[in-house]
Amino acid sequence: MNLKRISAEFSVCKLSGSADLGKLDMTSGFWFLGKTDQELSLVCESQSVPEDVEEQEDGFLAFCIEGVLDFSLIGILSKISTVLADHGIGIFALSTFNTDYILVKKENYEKALEHLETAGYTVIGTKEDE
Repeated sequence: MNLKRISAEFSVCKLSGSADLGKLDMTSGFWFLGKTDQELSLVCESQSVPEDVEEQEDGFLAFCIEGVLDFSLIGILSKISTVLADHGIGIFALSTFNTDYILVKKENYEKALEHLETAGYTVIGTKEDE
């Protein structure tokens, strides 16, 4: 399975429940918005964090599973998270209709990809692409 590096630094943000989503410029870069009955979260490129966030955690780098994943596939994210957990590396995972994205704190990113390569994954893209 191929894992593709994403060349951006990301922030995970908590927005207020009354945040004006119309003010978010979702035309630039990578955006992922999640809303539940308890919170409104935003993952975006660090350079694009809105001014009015309640909380934010910076310093994430990301990779995704290359290609479109069929919904019948089981355990893909579980296997990746287990490899990383076995090496003490935490993740922040996002799933879309097509695939999964895994964010790792930047100080653990290269180590995470090395462990995944050792486990049989192929990493696409180079460190210089970031």
